[in-house]
Amino acid sequence: MIFEPQRIADVVLVRLDRHGDDRGWFARSYCTEEFRDAGIEFEVVQANISRNAEPGTLRGLHFQAAPFEEPKLVRATRGRLFDVAVDLRADSATQCQWVGLELDADSGDALYIPAGFAHGFLTLTADVEISYLMGAAYQPSAARGVRWNDPAFGIAWPTDPQVISDRDRAWPDYDPASGIA
Repeated sequence: MIFEPQRIADVVLVRLDRHGDDRGWFARSYCTEEFRDAGIEFEVVQANISRNAEPGTLRGLHFQAAPFEEPKLVRATRGRLFDVAVDLRADSATQCQWVGLELDADSGDALYIPAGFAHGFLTLTADVEISYLMGAAYQPSAARGVRWNDPAFGIAWPTDPQVISDRDRAWPDYDPASGIA
């Protein structure tokens, strides 16, 4: 794997290091030891899949409240999406800043999002499937969210969402004084 730190500390693009021959190619998509060697302490405790039929489907911005924060490794296994991580860490110099990258099944690239970040994505093609490796188990009582188009973040989504749940549409704007992150 090839680890490419992003402009916000601890957010990392993880590229596949493909080894190919006439049969096709092989690549390791996750290895605890390689992550540790790259300075990322990430142990997978849960794996999730999201399927999204329509282009322009938006999910997010979701996070888990302390002490149940969820680090995650997000990868498109079908189609293409715009993936976003927003820094909600109270002690961070980059609080309210975001990283957004296109992920697609052809490249196999994944985005590592540390604990303390909100996460969301917008599908760019039909029939998008996303695989999440989670570093913490989901706790329903800790599930939180913030509005996808909150002006405090200024996320430059590549297009307006066409499909968004009522729940995601109703998340509040972020209030750093509320202690939600």
